[in-house]
Amino acid sequence: MKIGIVQQHNVADMKANCQRLAERIERLAKDGAELIVLQELHNGVYFCQVEDVDNFDLAETIPGPSTDFYGKLAKRLGVVIVASLFERRAAGLYHNTAVVLEKDGTIAGCYRKMHIPDDPAYYEKFYFTPGDLGFHPIQTSIGRLGVLVCWDQWYPEAARLMALQGAELLIYPTAIGYAASDDESEQQRQREAWTTVMRGHAVANGLPVVAVNRVGFEAEVLSCAKERTAVIATGTQTTPTTMRWGGDDGGAGIQFWGSSFVVGPQGEFLHRASESEEELAVVEVDLNHSEQVRRWWPFLRDRRIDEYGNILRRYID
Repeated sequence: MKIGIVQQHNVADMKANCQRLAERIERLAKDGAELIVLQELHNGVYFCQVEDVDNFDLAETIPGPSTDFYGKLAKRLGVVIVASLFERRAAGLYHNTAVVLEKDGTIAGCYRKMHIPDDPAYYEKFYFTPGDLGFHPIQTSIGRLGVLVCWDQWYPEAARLMALQGAELLIYPTAIGYAASDDESEQQRQREAWTTVMRGHAVANGLPVVAVNRVGFEAEVLSCAKERTAVIATGTQTTPTTMRWGGDDGGAGIQFWGSSFVVGPQGEFLHRASESEEELAVVEVDLNHSEQVRRWWPFLRDRRIDEYGNILRRYID
């Protein structure tokens, strides 16, 4: 399978972000990509740096304008696209949702982010209800995709449950970066930990892993325009470009560390993107290799499922 990844620096002009994504998706398709993975919440800036009720205006329904926009691209280019959207399910009920668009433009399936963080500058619990669709791979014309989102990547249970249901690869749209208060050595330890844990999921499950992160500095957003993100996809209404930024220096902000990567089923790097620059790449992954790796290292065979009952407990005193 040829997998295209888009590591992009987003700006306040959401229409511009979507237009650039569309151009890059087209380039990757022309370069042979069959599956194209976008970063977490790729339509706009990472608004979860602050708690602001006006930011709920950025959410949209699924299906909706963005699924129409990316679905039309998928159909025209004959590719499968993994998108990441701020879903408005109902008034007061919102999710961080990955959507897989099939080659024919239809929605193959959705995954609602299950693990929701609440850290300084990552106030996601304010915006997102934990997912209720469970950990289930999404069947597509090119394979069975184990789609998870960002904070899910730290949890081996999530990866394992996808693998146990026949996922052929694990996919993590992501938004993660450096805290300005951490020194360079601590920042690099965190980035390497992020990479290492997902490489571990690849090894433990005998599956390739794709992680696509955003890149570049995004200032702290104090408030967003009232127009909804959904209008971007249609191009028929005004676009919310009038965001106000915190302080003269834009607030603390986040330097997203990029470093998107694809690894094989033994954790071997097939591609690793820049820490600081935008990047497009088409990476070829041999899905048949997973079969051989699982024969050499039959971890699923040797699991002691009769002794794992306590895994369902929060903590064992």
